[in-house]
Amino acid sequence: MSLFQQTSNVLDIPTGRLKMDILGPRWQKDKVVVVMGATGTGKSRLSIDIATQFPSEIINSDKMQVYKGLDVVTNKISEQEMSGVPHHLLGVVNPNTEFTATDFCDMTSLAVESILTRGLLPIIVGGSNSYVEALMDGGDYRFRSRYDCCFLWVDVSMPVLHEFVCKRVDQMVRNGMVDEVRDMFDPTADYSRGIRKSIGVPEFDSYFRAEPYLDEENRARLLGEAVSEIKMNTCKLATRQLEKIQRLRNVKGWNIHRIDATEVFCKSGKEADKAWEKQVARPSAAILGEFLYNFPTPSTATVGTAKEYFPQCLVA
Repeated sequence: MSLFQQTSNVLDIPTGRLKMDILGPRWQKDKVVVVMGATGTGKSRLSIDIATQFPSEIINSDKMQVYKGLDVVTNKISEQEMSGVPHHLLGVVNPNTEFTATDFCDMTSLAVESILTRGLLPIIVGGSNSYVEALMDGGDYRFRSRYDCCFLWVDVSMPVLHEFVCKRVDQMVRNGMVDEVRDMFDPTADYSRGIRKSIGVPEFDSYFRAEPYLDEENRARLLGEAVSEIKMNTCKLATRQLEKIQRLRNVKGWNIHRIDATEVFCKSGKEADKAWEKQVARPSAAILGEFLYNFPTPSTATVGTAKEYFPQCLVA
């Protein structure tokens, strides 16, 4: 059970509107949470954890997951994993069109306003940091002038993350990735537009073109080469994403809270879940408690139970 679920049980928190003004003056600006991180670090998991504690809706900021289709290739969160939390900008765009950063900014701004009018907390989550940067720093900083943003960065040591994403690609193959891409294969397709830019699509091009003419051994060899290329490109993507976050934090001066999840990925089963609660869920809950309600943030080394920093008046 996550920390956020424990908190709900301890505090008997009902579903409903966030009570923003019960602790004193109303917020000067409406609040928005942004969950960042390289591919595979657990951003979606953390966003759902947050949303099960604070009545929220989630806005996807992954530039490939915004398209319809290729759910395995783009690693879209499943309906079961959503735990009933509404998601925006997820699987809604024609896969053959080009979805731009400007489109993202326009649609996200509308989604944020819609979520806030219902008294809920908007959570923007995804790995496309260029989209998030355009939203935050574009248009004369219009978004930031209107909203107070809290940035949570789920970080994992690159060697550990690279090993994990390679295993995840193998699992995606077992989950039907090859057939999923084969079903939309078009030898005349443009891999520079739409969903076909996704890692896991162009890498199969040579395999699908040659597949009908190869014996079983050579098909297996060519397929293995395609999968290896997907792993390599995914690891390169993770490295670029990390570099972008570090630039936003260290060069542009964004106040990004780093949450180290490396220990989680070095464990398995219940031990990994315990590490997630201790290393990710609890520190994130403390940071959000301060951000949303101006409660002091305990150090991650001494974080106690959720009851210490979430009184019984968070929602009504």
